[in-house]
Amino acid sequence: MRLYGLKTCDTCRKALKTLPDAEFVDVRSDGVPDAVLSQALADFGDALLNTRSATWRGLDDNQRAKAPLELLKQHPTLMKRPLIEKGGELFLGWTAETLTQLGIS
Repeated sequence: MRLYGLKTCDTCRKALKTLPDAEFVDVRSDGVPDAVLSQALADFGDALLNTRSATWRGLDDNQRAKAPLELLKQHPTLMKRPLIEKGGELFLGWTAETLTQLGIS
C-alpha cells in the first residue's frame, strides 16, 4: 500500500497513523508517478483537484484554465489528499467511505 500526501498535512498524518505499514510518498518532494496521476484523474475527475487550497488560490485565471493533469504535474500540492494506492486500486481522501473500502473499521 502506498499513501501519497504531504508530511505536513494533518489528514495524511492521521492516515499514516492508522496505516503504519503504508509506504509514504511526499508529493511535494517526490511527486506522483504519471501513471498513478493519470489513473487517479480518470477515477476521480475534478474531485482530484483541491480547489480550496492555498496553492489554488495563488493561481491566476490562465493557470487555472490549464488541463487538470498539467496543473497537477506542475503543482502536486493541488492534489486532494491523501491518495491511497492498494493493489492497483486508488482511494481518495480520508473519509468513512475510504476506511470501509480499505477494510478498516
